[in-house]
Amino acid sequence: MKGLKRLGFYLLLNLLVVSMLSIILAFVPMPQNQVISLLIFCAIFGFVGSFISLALSKFMAKKAYRIQLIDASVQNSQAKYVYDTVQALAQAAGVKNPEVGIYPSNDVNAFATGASRNSSLIAFSSGLVNTLSEDEIAAVAAHEMTHVSEGDMVSMTLVMGLINTFVMFGARLVATILDSALRGDRRRGGLGYFGYYLMVILLQNVLMFLAMIPASYYSRYREYRADKGAAGLTNPGAMIAALEKIDRYYSQDKRQDSFAMAKINSRKAASLFATHPSISDRITRLSNLL
Repeated sequence: MKGLKRLGFYLLLNLLVVSMLSIILAFVPMPQNQVISLLIFCAIFGFVGSFISLALSKFMAKKAYRIQLIDASVQNSQAKYVYDTVQALAQAAGVKNPEVGIYPSNDVNAFATGASRNSSLIAFSSGLVNTLSEDEIAAVAAHEMTHVSEGDMVSMTLVMGLINTFVMFGARLVATILDSALRGDRRRGGLGYFGYYLMVILLQNVLMFLAMIPASYYSRYREYRADKGAAGLTNPGAMIAALEKIDRYYSQDKRQDSFAMAKINSRKAASLFATHPSISDRITRLSNLL
């Protein structure tokens, strides 16, 4: 059933992409083969860049967060509980045991990353391990495990690959149309070489800004789904209690850091560009599962 839902999502996405491309091709003053070649070029670079980021995600996370990996031999009782809990959840979710790590930070957070559901990493901040109860830690671990079991890292990579493709494609297409429109009957004038690439850069920034609206919407959807998965693997009450403690922590500590997008916290009401729903919305949805 999960596979069918993901297939349906990608088929719908593909339908929207093909429909948009068909509309664009109908109005573009360029040979069709030239447009298709441009699209293929942008798709190669858009998806390659996205998948390179995915392939490097575990390595970069370990370095950026200074994650200390733990295993079954760990002596610290809290760390051992975290490790054993993640392994039990992995078995329940039917995925290969992920790497488990704890990173030094007072923030109360956790995240999952990795190239696939069978090659993942789940990391917890020391602040979370020291702040939450065992049941609450288990609920947060189940939330992150749902991201892994649902293949969220790969699905988001595909979404970003599509976004990269059409940002690059759209920017070059619009710049080409503008360049053509500014040329006279003798094909002189236009944007010029440097003007063309400056226009491409400007358009890419504008289109990427707009493209983050659907990307952020999908990210918020994944968070609601991960909360529901956590409720199923543990119980809704434990996840609600964990979110309430996280909310209290960030009510007292206003600091933000550069890794905010990887976090499970988001206190403010969700905007069009919010990658996480507000904690109050998440608690409301979980309360409906009690």
